[in-house]
Amino acid sequence: MKRVVMITLVVGLFLAVSAHHGLAGSQVPFPEGWEKWTPVKTPLAKIGALPGCDADVSNLPPIYQETVATYCGVKPGGPGKVEVLVNPGALKAYKARNGGFPEGPNMVLHLKDMKVLFVIGHRNGKALYGVFTEDGKDITAAQGPLSQTTCINCHTGYRAFCVKGQCGKIIE
Repeated sequence: MKRVVMITLVVGLFLAVSAHHGLAGSQVPFPEGWEKWTPVKTPLAKIGALPGCDADVSNLPPIYQETVATYCGVKPGGPGKVEVLVNPGALKAYKARNGGFPEGPNMVLHLKDMKVLFVIGHRNGKALYGVFTEDGKDITAAQGPLSQTTCINCHTGYRAFCVKGQCGKIIE
């Protein structure tokens, strides 16, 4: 019960901050049916959770350091359990890791403990971003860790890891 209250308070706080700064809104629609999408094993999903905010991540690649810092900005202490889901219609493109994604929502980073979805979709070959609660409320902020700018900066700033918005790859 305390966990549900904590999650509700954290999401509520970010919604209030976002409303105060002007909610930017998502570039991509809510991924209807995301719960039935294909979970994929990526380096991030393999560990099952992001390191806590007090973890020493200085020897990890810079993209993982920034990821931890960004998501610690979403929830003090760290966001906890994560899962990467891919729209079944985009799985072939995801495995190929060279773009070619279909139009619409294609990938989700599910912050399970927080009940938040970071969504990547595509339109005309361009990656688009959005942040939603599990029930579809758009919480994409105008600035900060829940903003499109934060998503874009990370997903385009690490070309060795990210291709057309896709920063993960399937591992066996």
